[in-house]
Amino acid sequence: MIDIEAGETAGSEDIRPNPAILIGGAAAIGLISALSLPWPVAVASTVLGTLMVAGAEVDARKFLLPDLVTWGAVICGILAAPLLNMAEPWTAVGEAIARAGCIAGVLVLFRAGYAWIRQIEGLGLGDVKLGAAIGAWLPLEAIPWCFALATSGALLAVMFARLSGEPVMRTTKVPLGAFLCPALWIVFYADSVMR
Repeated sequence: MIDIEAGETAGSEDIRPNPAILIGGAAAIGLISALSLPWPVAVASTVLGTLMVAGAEVDARKFLLPDLVTWGAVICGILAAPLLNMAEPWTAVGEAIARAGCIAGVLVLFRAGYAWIRQIEGLGLGDVKLGAAIGAWLPLEAIPWCFALATSGALLAVMFARLSGEPVMRTTKVPLGAFLCPALWIVFYADSVMR
């Protein structure tokens, strides 16, 4: 078994995203969103995508998810909810908050259970906060797809590393946020296109 660890922000460590990757990723996501989604959804998709590019890039390098990204995504998801469901804006906000809290709660329990059984941290608090963002942005039926896509990508990366001759041990760290971030945007985008 492979320990999955992604942490929260560190005090003095530089956890700013690479500007070239952030600008290039945001431009590509903005263009894709503008060409295929109605304007309020395209703006929301671009904001979410930009945050997820930043989160994935930092987590892949540092095994840390910046609070600005995770909390920013939670807050933006809740603020975007009434724009994404103009027929019932207050209901949309309440549902986004409830989903965010439930997903974060489940991940906190998973984190505590794993730490209790294995005596090692396997899921960082940054991943828990990112889980709250997933709940804020995605409808209930899309959330399992997001986690399935992210964990499948992480598993493929580990398998590729093993096949490439890199040592893969029970304590090998995998930056789960680097897979959850793009999965969140991809599932949000796909769900928005299909509506």
